[in-house]
Amino acid sequence: MSTKDNASNANDEGVVYKKSTGLYYVHTPERVVPCALSNRLRKQLIYPLAASSTGGRRVRQVKEIDHGDMVAIGDRVRFYDAGDGTGLIVEVLPRRNRLARRTAVPMPDAHAFEQVIVANVDQVIPVFAAASPPPHWNMLDRYLASAESFYLPALVCITKLDLVGGAGEKLNDEIQSVTAEYRRTGYPVLLVSATTGEGMEELRQALGGRTSVLVGKSGVGKTTLLNTLQPGLGLRVRELSARTGKGLHTTTGLELFPLDFGGAVLDTPGAREYGLWDVDLEDVALLFPEMRPWVGKCRFGRTCLHNEEPGCAVRKAVMTGSISPRRYQSYLRLCEDCGAP
Repeated sequence: MSTKDNASNANDEGVVYKKSTGLYYVHTPERVVPCALSNRLRKQLIYPLAASSTGGRRVRQVKEIDHGDMVAIGDRVRFYDAGDGTGLIVEVLPRRNRLARRTAVPMPDAHAFEQVIVANVDQVIPVFAAASPPPHWNMLDRYLASAESFYLPALVCITKLDLVGGAGEKLNDEIQSVTAEYRRTGYPVLLVSATTGEGMEELRQALGGRTSVLVGKSGVGKTTLLNTLQPGLGLRVRELSARTGKGLHTTTGLELFPLDFGGAVLDTPGAREYGLWDVDLEDVALLFPEMRPWVGKCRFGRTCLHNEEPGCAVRKAVMTGSISPRRYQSYLRLCEDCGAP
């Protein structure tokens, strides 16, 4: 049977929850089906720029796609049932959204590509420890900017609250200040401790019924959080991460785990780099919600990069306290990453 016949007879649909080398585990309401990927999905059809005089569109070239993966965790796919418990994915259904990053570039003359981490996600949850390891807030700003670039809601989760005195007046000055800063910007912030149970019910409610992706370095307490929410879940995630490797730019070993109380969660391995994908330098400021009211009001209008230009409204807002100086420094670092001189 040809691939075309397979596609026309592929009435089964499901969601990709897990990927391993050459296999995609598709969840349907009744079962989990390990599927291979149709070769048709690895080819790009290239048509002539000019329209044919006959009105038809003839393929000029068939180009093999030799980078990336056509299927992401969370994708809804249509597959052909092989009849032996396996299947063949023949179509990826339209995504409502995605979270992606730029691949690392091993050599100066190499090209970066888009790496889709997850598709059809409801929220991004950056997880940072209040202490041990110490938080690097500029990385949190990078995660938030990435979520903004894909129009994805973000929820900040700060763990190990018990190491800095707990919530309320006893909370140390840095965590209080940063928490207030992000909340003023419009980001919800959860302060949690798996040790004391503080904030865990709020986290459970935030995860319930949603597909969430956790981002953050190893050691911040994600495993403990997941074990507390659902016994054994964090251990399964940690075992998967150990097989995948530390800090690698890979989505091969990712897995979406269903939650007993509804929804699902994907934990991503902490990468050393997290580059924005398909963001123009002039648009970086729009990824910071507190900067948006000032964009376009600079002396040089839309072309202002808000760095050293005279008459910059964003820089003036930083000086008057309307924009956090720390967040502004994160913005400048992202601009450098996007090619600012």
